[in-house]
Parts: sequence; C-alpha cells; structure tokens
Amino acid sequence: MKSLSYNTVDEITDFVTEKIQNLDAAQNSLIFKLDRRQFLQLTGVVGGGLMLGFALPRARANTNGSTFHPNGYIKIDETGVTLYAPNPEIGQGVKTSLPMMVAEELDVSWDDVHVVQSAIDRNAYGGQFAGGSTSTPENYMRLRQAGATARAMLVQAAAEEWNVAASTLSTKSSQVLQTGTNRKISYQEIASAAAALPVPSPENVKLKDPKQFRLLGTRVTGVDNDALVRGEPLFGIDVTLPDMKYAAYHKCPALGGSVISSNIEEIKQMPGVVDAFVLEGNGNVGELLPGIAIIANSTWEALQAKRALNVEWDESQAAKDSWTDAQKEAERLAKEPATQVADNGDFDAAMNASTAKATGFYQYHFVTHAPLEPQNCTAHYKGDSLELWAPTQTPGSAIGTAAKMTGLQTSQVTLHQMRCGGGFGRRLYNDFVSEAAAIARRSKTPIKLQWTREDDTAFDLFRAGGFHQMDGCVDDNGKVTGWRNRFITFAPGGRPASSVSGGVFPGGMVDNLRVEQVALDWTNRCAAWRAPGSNVFAFVVQCFLDELAHAGQRDPLEVLLEVLGEPRSVGGGWRGQGMHTGRAANVVKLAAEKAGWGKELPKNHGMGVAFYYSHAGHIAEVAEVSVGGKEDTVTNRSGDSVVRRKLTVHKVTVAADVGPIINLSGAENQAEGSVIDALSTMMDLSVTFENGRAQQTNFDKYRMLRASSAPAVASHFIDTGEHSPTGLGEPVFPPLAPAVGNAIFAACGHRVRTLPISEEGFYLA
Repeated sequence: MKSLSYNTVDEITDFVTEKIQNLDAAQNSLIFKLDRRQFLQLTGVVGGGLMLGFALPRARANTNGSTFHPNGYIKIDETGVTLYAPNPEIGQGVKTSLPMMVAEELDVSWDDVHVVQSAIDRNAYGGQFAGGSTSTPENYMRLRQAGATARAMLVQAAAEEWNVAASTLSTKSSQVLQTGTNRKISYQEIASAAAALPVPSPENVKLKDPKQFRLLGTRVTGVDNDALVRGEPLFGIDVTLPDMKYAAYHKCPALGGSVISSNIEEIKQMPGVVDAFVLEGNGNVGELLPGIAIIANSTWEALQAKRALNVEWDESQAAKDSWTDAQKEAERLAKEPATQVADNGDFDAAMNASTAKATGFYQYHFVTHAPLEPQNCTAHYKGDSLELWAPTQTPGSAIGTAAKMTGLQTSQVTLHQMRCGGGFGRRLYNDFVSEAAAIARRSKTPIKLQWTREDDTAFDLFRAGGFHQMDGCVDDNGKVTGWRNRFITFAPGGRPASSVSGGVFPGGMVDNLRVEQVALDWTNRCAAWRAPGSNVFAFVVQCFLDELAHAGQRDPLEVLLEVLGEPRSVGGGWRGQGMHTGRAANVVKLAAEKAGWGKELPKNHGMGVAFYYSHAGHIAEVAEVSVGGKEDTVTNRSGDSVVRRKLTVHKVTVAADVGPIINLSGAENQAEGSVIDALSTMMDLSVTFENGRAQQTNFDKYRMLRASSAPAVASHFIDTGEHSPTGLGEPVFPPLAPAVGNAIFAACGHRVRTLPISEEGFYLA
C-alpha cells in the first residue's frame, strides 16, 4: 500500500489545521483593511436595489451598468432583504447564525429577512468551508462590518432625501428614523438611493457596542426548520434532475484492492441497468479507488445490480490491518520507552520522591463518522463543463477534485452547495465527488451517485484508535508532581493519524512532565473527526487526573482547580491564543456549582467532573450517574448474551466560555447535541478491522444511542465581554467521556480506561 497516495486527505487535513491556527490576525483587527478603491469594487446596484458585497481583499465585483454580480452578503430591493449565508450548513446552524451577524449591524428586523445559501465563489467569499469550528470566528467581524456599512449607506441616503444631517438619524427594524419626529422610511424605499452613494471607508464605519445588540444572543429558530419539517428537498440526497440516472460504485472491501474479473456482462442485462464499467482508479486513495460503476434507471435497480456483482479482487497491495494484532503490539510498546515529544523537569526524580503513584493503560477504538445522510453527489458532465450538486464541507476542494477527474479547468466546474445531513469532519473529504465526476464522464445524462450505509462505514476516514500508558505521582499534600503520557497511535500511509505534544493537558501546569509517542503501521484512512485529537485525549488525561486525585485522597474538583493554578495563558494553542487557566477555572467552578457538586447522593450514584480546552472553547462538564448494584444479562451487538451492569446518566451540566453567543438557541442545540453524540460514542461505538476490512458496517453492530437513554442536559455560558466568539460545534464533545467515566468511579469504584465502555461491562439504561 505504500504506492498509494494519501495526498488529498493530508492536504485537506493540513488546510483545516492551518485555518484553525491562523485566524487571529483578521479576527482581532477591524477587518482586512480594504482600501477605498477595493471596497468600491465590491459594491453595485442590483435591479434598482442595494447589493452590498463585503469579502476578502482579493474579491472583485463584476459590474455592468446597474447590475452587480451577486457575490455579496446583502441584497435589498423591492422584494425585501436578502442575506447570503456563505458557509456550508451541516447541522451546526451557520445558515442562521452567520446572517444574524449581518442583520444585527444592519438593524434589520429578522422577520423581514430572507436567507439564501450563497453561490460557491472564491473570488467573492474566499474559502467557504465548514470545519474546525471556524465559521463563527472567521466571519464574525467580516459580516458585522458588511451590515454596518450597508446601514451607514442607508442612513446617508435618508439624510440626503430629507436634507438633514445623518447624525440626527437612527435605525431600527429595517427603517431609518429621524430623532424627535415621526419621520421614518423603510430600507426598501431608500435602497436604490443608497446604492448610488459612494461607499464609506471601513475605518469610518462604526460597529455597535455589543451592549446595543438586539438580535445576537437571543434565541432564533433555524431558517430551514419549517422546510425540514415539511420534508422539502434541501439535502444532496434529495436532488432530482430531468433525465437523471442513478449510480452505485462497488469497491474492494479491503482498501487498495483492484478488479481482476467480474460478471459485468451479466450485470448489464439486469432490469433497469443502463451501463456498467470498470474504473481503474487514479492511485490516490483520497480521490478515486478502483471499482465497478453501475448506472441504472433508479437507485433500487443500481443497488440490486451492485449486490449481484461477483468480483475477483487483486488484494496483493490491499490493506491487511488487524485490530487484534495492533492491540497486542500496543500492549508491548506500552512497556518500552518511546520517542520523547516533551520532557520538562525531572519526571523520574518526581516519581522516586512521591508519596503515591497511579498508573493505567488507556485505549480507545476506531469509530466512524456515521452521518445520517450517506455520501452522495449528483453530477452532469456536458463535455466542456461539469455541474455538481454536493453536500460537502469543502466545496472548493470538491470543485478541484472533480475538475481533475474530468480533465476540465476549475472554471468549468460549477458546484451547488446542498445542505449536509451531518458531517462531523467526514465531508471535508470529497472522494464521493471524485467518483461521481468520473462516472458522469461516461454518462450522457446527469447521474446521482448514492452510497449505502455499508459503503459509508467501510470506506470512511476513521477517527483513529489509540493507546496511552499513563503514569504519575503526587506529593505529601496530594499535589500532582509528575506526569507521563506514552502515546501509541496509528500511521496510515506512514503519517501519524494523531499526535500529542507538550501542550496537551496538563502541559505548562505540571512541573515534571514527559510526553512520548510511537506509531503503528496502518493502511486504512484516518482523518478529522469531531473535535480531532481532543475527543480522545480529554478522556485519557482527565480520567487519569481523577486517578491521581484519588491516589492523593483528595476531591477531584479541588485537584483540577489546583492544577489549573493562577490565571494565565498556557501554550500557543488554537489560533495562537492558548488555554487561559482563569477562564478554565471559571467554567469548572460554574459547572460544579450548577450541578451541586458535593451534595449528598443516593447509594450507587456518583458525580464526575472534567475540563478541556478545544477549538478555543473552555468547557467544563459534570455528569451525575448511577450504576446498577447487580449484573444483568443483555444481548450485545454481536447477538451474544453477556453480563453487564446498568449505567444511567441522569444529568450532564455544561459550562462553556466561547465568547459572545450568536444564537442562544443554536448554542444550546450544539451543547446538547455534543453531549448526546459523545455519550453515544463512549458507550458502545467501535469499528474493528481484520484482514483490512471493517467489521461493523451498519447500525445493527454499530449501535447509536437511543432517545430513551438521553440524559438531561443543562447548558450555561460565560461571556465576560473581553473575548471574540469561537465555534461551539466541537469543544463541548471532549469533556463528556471523562466526566461520565469519573462519575462511574465515584458511584461504584470501577475505573474506566477503555472506550467504548461496553467493553468494560456496562450497558446504558
């Protein structure tokens, strides 16, 4: 498999990582410093109304008389106010929250707003993607500036209309009002006049003081909610076109296998089958794997033909991955020193001088993204152009890979951004778009490629499993004095799927800290999965901190706060900010207070606390659980009867500091959804591999959390007014598993060190 290229996966991962790490410069200034000429080039008149574009400096508006190419965020005309949402909507709510930023500064009534998903246009909008919880911080100042600039122009137009000073005017609910009089005019009435005005320089446009916000921070329902309830076709899987055909693609179940022979001629004779053919692949596992494409008159007929395929695969270069073998090798490596990533202080001396020690071998399995909507893409190849309808988190990358598959220039490819039925990082990678484009090139009509659930699991880019040998110690006072994290990860294509550093908790907070890492050979693809890295590191380090607290016979909450120490920034961290221990302590204290930490609990009940800093979010969680006093016989996902103890998660209290909240309804939804997703993942989700093949490919063996097992979730947000906002789709996820794991120990004395915890004898009530 070394001959196979991982470039696409690596490049996208690097792209997202870079975006995560390098946003602060534009975020913390008044925005991009456009000169007047550049800003003028972003504006124009559309149909007699105002169309204001505010984008990156490289953006250029196309003007033609009174017509302006719609690459802006705002349009006001006789039909009303239209706001354009530039980033992909994958369930995180940005199609609502991003236009809210514009609407706040524009001072428009939200009831007057019509929200539209923008076109994919790098010149107008820069990078349009969803990943790394970056949509909010990357757009916050930019979109506010767009709204404020439009509002200033509308005020000036009204001032000239009435021959009064602009300083005597104010705005509210989509109207310009004159102070001390009953005079007012709607934005629609004044839009044409505003569009004819020169655009003010950005530095001359005053943004609102957040204390003046009327919309931001309130609860606003999702702009697509009504359409979702009605079942309107918003998702990629819903796309239908005239004369469209339906495609399925069959690949070797072991990554890297190629076709030797098949019954393809028999398949062509099946009912509804239009064509069937072999695609050789392009040697890049992130784009096009070898396989057999089937085009039919319906999805059902395509899938029936796919099931009837009888293929002989060449697996000489295919994956041979085995979880069983990897686990044994990790257990061996855990006993041996590994490459040192960080070595601060003198860990060995601290261990020798310690009063009490703790040691534990932690492990977690591979998991799949499992979005509700399996991968799909509709493609119409016309010879000199290609049109795509795709639910992707990285539309720009999708255009590039589709152009590559068809031999076209990117300028010849148009992509329509569809709402995504979940992503969690999976749709950062556009292999499904590559396949659709390659198949469409052989079709005379549009085709819709549809993956099955089994396809979606078997050919996922998994969250990598991992192993940690943890060792630490405390002194006479129970203070943590030594910490070692020996991390054993996987290396698909020779590149570690995940890496630790000296900055991983409690880096910068414990004097004697050693971090080591070693990688296991692996072939199956691994990539970003909700809260990458943090989603598993939090479980390990926060549970082990709880172990050390108990080794020192101290309250885990007290020890956590002691480790955080005095308020200060620790490390470079996300966007160069680093974790701030003061903000961390504040959310820990708030979560503990709201949960009632220290209160008397019934027998077999326990509370656990955990904190983690992820994607610039400081998040603490307290879980209250109970563990059954007896063992029950239950059926596991393999259909076997097993003996397990019942776990009930009664309540999870979340305290978050992510700066100002844009949409309170959306923030609560993200917090609650993250808790549910994290609980589901920690309980019973894992993908194992043998002979290179994923062993769990559908929900019968990959059991998601049921609604009846969902705990109560209480979310609390801190906003001191001192920080810019960050995203919330990822940082609430990591602390849940350690909070529940620590609560289990408090309830029954069992120390959880394996994810999923079903492997440690628990089932969820």
